[in-house]
Amino acid sequence: MALISLEEAKSYLRVDTEDEDAMIDILLRSAERLCVDVARLTDEQWNDINSRTDSFELESARETMRSAVLYALAYLFEHREEADHHELTLTLRSLLFSLREGVV
Repeated sequence: MALISLEEAKSYLRVDTEDEDAMIDILLRSAERLCVDVARLTDEQWNDINSRTDSFELESARETMRSAVLYALAYLFEHREEADHHELTLTLRSLLFSLREGVV
């Protein structure tokens, strides 16, 4: 079970066609990796968040990561030509603060 499917991503971005599926999928994976890195998650922690929902802490972390990944995806999609990655990273740090502090 992926954190965010391509269909969910397209719906969030309000994209109705399949013309940009490949690009959206690449941006989605990039957004996920960026959020994992900003949150300072290990591969094991990321796998737990990405696939398990058997505890309140994991479910909370999963929802936080979903919000951050969708935000990053939308930012990367909308600012393909002139993205300010420093600004994006600072915003993601704020969104992922609880995960960065070792809640997971």
